[in-house]
Amino acid sequence: MIKVRQVKVRVDKKNDDEIKKELVSKLKINENDLIEYKIVKESIDARDKENVYYSYEIDASIVNEEEYLKRNHNNDIEISKVEEYEINITGSNILSKRPVIVGMGPCGLFAAYLLSIKGFKPIIIDRGEKIEDRVKTVKEFWNNNKLNPNSNISFGEGGAGTFSDGKLNTLVKDIRIKKIYEIFVENGAPKEILYINKPHIGTDVLREVIINMRNKMIDMGATFMYNSLLTDIVIEDSRIKQIVINNNQVIDTDVLILAIGHSSRETFRLLYNKGLNMKSKPFAVGLRVMHDQEMINKSQYGKYAEYLPNASYKLTYQTKEGRGVYSFCMCPGGYVVNASSEEKRLCINGMSNHARDSKTANSAIVVSVNEKDYGDDLFGGINYQERLEEQAYNIANGSIPVQLYKDFKENTISTEFGNVNPEYKGNIKFSNLNLILPKEISSSIKEAMENFDNKIKGFANDDVILSGTETRTSSPIRIVRDENLESNIKGIYPGGEGAGYAGGITTSALDGIKIVEKIFEIYKELG
Repeated sequence: MIKVRQVKVRVDKKNDDEIKKELVSKLKINENDLIEYKIVKESIDARDKENVYYSYEIDASIVNEEEYLKRNHNNDIEISKVEEYEINITGSNILSKRPVIVGMGPCGLFAAYLLSIKGFKPIIIDRGEKIEDRVKTVKEFWNNNKLNPNSNISFGEGGAGTFSDGKLNTLVKDIRIKKIYEIFVENGAPKEILYINKPHIGTDVLREVIINMRNKMIDMGATFMYNSLLTDIVIEDSRIKQIVINNNQVIDTDVLILAIGHSSRETFRLLYNKGLNMKSKPFAVGLRVMHDQEMINKSQYGKYAEYLPNASYKLTYQTKEGRGVYSFCMCPGGYVVNASSEEKRLCINGMSNHARDSKTANSAIVVSVNEKDYGDDLFGGINYQERLEEQAYNIANGSIPVQLYKDFKENTISTEFGNVNPEYKGNIKFSNLNLILPKEISSSIKEAMENFDNKIKGFANDDVILSGTETRTSSPIRIVRDENLESNIKGIYPGGEGAGYAGGITTSALDGIKIVEKIFEIYKELG
């Protein structure tokens, strides 16, 4: 096979025949000499708004490939090298007790999936419900403000990413990522995620994928335990011996993967009391901004917007005071959702279905914070988050506090929406967001919004809707681990976003796989 880069097709002409035509032209061969081809990567090149292209990387099979490559002088054409990920067991010990995984987010699920394939029959626990019940519980919360602190957008099968856009794109380059996408596709995700530049699954499709993964693991001997909160860890001679669930159920184990989420505040405190080495880490807080999606599309794609899917964006800015401000978890065609997980504390997130078919775009606009903002206490970051969430809850009586950008600048409460039609999951209430955020955070957002307006015309329009607060951007805690990915307590493997080693679905799944690789360096089978 031959790899061909930079095969471009203008977006208004995209079809299979046109792709094939441009591929043959790039190769400078006769159409009859093309045996077959496969799209490996697809991205959108919108640098020139007068000519927006799909840009492809394609693996092609042609007649007399070896001779062709010898005379080829195009740097965009070379022999294709297909890498496949293989997970190998090199350990020599027998694991006498089943491995236990705490948390059913991507880190926990992918660790469990690979353990199951190799016959290790993991036990996976989560404080929340299975996805079918969790969806009903979350809808009840959005409709009636009735919160289940153990099963919500943060806790339950699938983790926090289940109620998000289901974005999979990452800047990390790793052969394991291809395997992650393949597992998703094997379990019902659209095949396009294997090659598009910014893949996403969407909350609606992701739920079905998770159910399929679970059922396959159960068939391989895995056990899923819902409504099961980790309440204690029994340690002997600096090694894991047992865990306790719901204060009354004991499970013996020599291997514990802590795939807890970034909102697992009770568990962080439990781990601290049990002597696990931990440290605080920076994160970011801010607001979520909502625009008319058509405006974003026209800004990003110009006259070709009608031919393309709803556009996303990524924006960064450094304030005059040196604070970093950036867009986070951008959801094209999505919704702002009440993502609260604790009583009398409110936080929000963004969510999109696979079709990304709402009329609005939303993204968090967040400001980096560190120990200078919340102190050097280990739980200073958590305490900082909690204060903001309590203020957000109180100012809007448990509803999502919202404000038009013009009124946010003028420090007044909005009375009606303008040209942006709101798209929310959960109750909303007009409020003054300036009263929630520290002054240095709100002023940084205002400064950044004006800068972002230079990059996307209309970004700082008066009618743009802001919502508060976005506090769960990443974990404020890192659980320290060594080169074997173990904590200072042997047999305990902290991983994923909650432990401070990932940021999003793909990197969390990747971290789960890396942990399993380390386990397979020690154990060869389950006894």
